[in-house]
Amino acid sequence: MAIFQLPDGRWKVDVEPIKGKRFRKTFKTKTEAQRFEATCRTKVVDNRDWSPKPKDKRRLSELVQLWYELHGVALSDGLRRFTILKAAATFMGDPVAHKVDGALIASARARWIAKGVTGKTANNRLGYLKSVYNELHKLDVIDYPCPFTRIKPIRLQERPLAYLTKPQITELLNALRDRTTGPHTYMVALICLSTGARWGEAQALTPDRIGAGVITFANTKSKRVRAVPVSPSLVQAIQEHWAKHGPFTNCMGVFRKVLHLTSINPPKGQASHILRHTFAAHFIMGGGHIVTLKEILGHASLAMTMRYSHLAPEHLHDAIRLGPMQGLTV
Repeated sequence: MAIFQLPDGRWKVDVEPIKGKRFRKTFKTKTEAQRFEATCRTKVVDNRDWSPKPKDKRRLSELVQLWYELHGVALSDGLRRFTILKAAATFMGDPVAHKVDGALIASARARWIAKGVTGKTANNRLGYLKSVYNELHKLDVIDYPCPFTRIKPIRLQERPLAYLTKPQITELLNALRDRTTGPHTYMVALICLSTGARWGEAQALTPDRIGAGVITFANTKSKRVRAVPVSPSLVQAIQEHWAKHGPFTNCMGVFRKVLHLTSINPPKGQASHILRHTFAAHFIMGGGHIVTLKEILGHASLAMTMRYSHLAPEHLHDAIRLGPMQGLTV
């Protein structure tokens, strides 16, 4: 190794490692040259390749494609995320991936919201984009972490959980039973109300998942199998239905149409999911244990199930018994 000054005042480093090509580089100052020489010396001693790596010029769309091929393809909703990510990359102008920063993401998010995208959807897209960088970094596809970790999701206003009352349940089931647009909608809704299952979980049931008083859900959001006890009469009704009409088909669209023809006015985005909320709400109001409900619903954490805790009878009673107005005349 050698470092020397050139006639024009610049400094030159001439490095010949143990293995690899000879490398020469010129710097404006002696300090820069010495720093480079020290770096080369360390790497030569370690017998490593000290050649500077070329800059990663891949664009965001290329990383999205790699994410799908290496990770997303194994996810149950991978194709849906892939479609969303490709659209997001195009919307952002398909920038060089390592140059995507918080400012660029914030700008894209503001434009999404201006176009009518909800805060929840914008947060989902942010999470999907972070996942692309995090997963590819773990797989050593890229050598840098997610460059926009400091941008936070939009804080959303929590909405009260809506559920059906007993009269509303009767109205809905009667409306579904009277419909002639499809044979399966009533039975799938009945399963959701009886087990707290998501519509897709109930709709995907097969005969081998119904045992003696138990329905087993295997196509769950958490990827875990769960079994929910049900009445013998429901098991018989499902089996008779299949014998007459065959396996369930996609009927969520029919359910939504029928629901909106009733007097029930569900919150936006809670059409079929209101059945799951209804099971959970009535379970807790009837004195069911919150931990048992967690297992029935298949929640990954108790925090998700705690949303229903305020409906417990003892919770409401304590609000009166322990409140500041106890014993005072109003």
